[in-house]
Amino acid sequence: MRSEGTAEWVTDLILDLWNSPENDMRMAEPEKAWDAPLVGFANGADPIWAQYKSVVGPFHWTPLEAFAQAFPDVSVRPEALTVVSWILPQTEATKQDQRVEHVYPAERWARTRIFGEEFNHQLRVQLAEQFTVAGYPAVAPVETVHWGTRESEQYVYASTWSERHAAYAAGLGTFGLCDGLITPKGKAMRAGSLVVRLSLPASPRPYTDHRAYYLFYSEGTCGECIDRCPVGALSAQGHDKVACKAHLDRTRTYVGEHYGFEGYGCGLCQVDVPCESAIPQRMKA
Repeated sequence: MRSEGTAEWVTDLILDLWNSPENDMRMAEPEKAWDAPLVGFANGADPIWAQYKSVVGPFHWTPLEAFAQAFPDVSVRPEALTVVSWILPQTEATKQDQRVEHVYPAERWARTRIFGEEFNHQLRVQLAEQFTVAGYPAVAPVETVHWGTRESEQYVYASTWSERHAAYAAGLGTFGLCDGLITPKGKAMRAGSLVVRLSLPASPRPYTDHRAYYLFYSEGTCGECIDRCPVGALSAQGHDKVACKAHLDRTRTYVGEHYGFEGYGCGLCQVDVPCESAIPQRMKA
């Protein structure tokens, strides 16, 4: 284990938890739900958090506001806080199964949405506990009782803390047409984060445009995710969240009848597209 309180130490803590038995599909044989994570850091005083008040909504927490959800009596300056963000990429086996689907999710994909996200929940909670015990109070914003969704004039609805926006702030990716985050490991992933009273160097943010990695916006090409959506929720105008959610709700019946557990999922727009597993090649040049 690296020296306590360093970025390397934090990354090692996340990797140790990723290697635990909880990161599992819960199939007949043990199988990791997620591939190796990416980790990034953003400072609590970064101006981007104030920008989210306008971009996402005035209800979106700053790191200081999120920290206060768990530690209302702890006085701390924003610059003394760090947002730790991670990306959990889908495994190659899951992506391979999902590529051939056109209406409903593959079983592995549905399992990661339920059991993989259960692991992500445990990762948030256990990591926050480990930090706090080590003397660095930490909270996972989405695990607090006050976290939730709000109506948004621009986005229909949005949350009081967005894992994808935290990842964007930590230099881990930019947004695509379907609102998914395109990361160095691609768009087929889930994200997590926490806020900790620990000063760590911020990760480089190698972009200035929130759509920089999406070819449809940056070069006028691609748009392959539009054809992958089974209900027409994607178009050149963007993402129809209402139609998307309605289809997602319908998948519950399919998952129960075909895979034998209570679950749901879609994510068809995240696979069999150029940004499935990496930043599109032309954007790397």
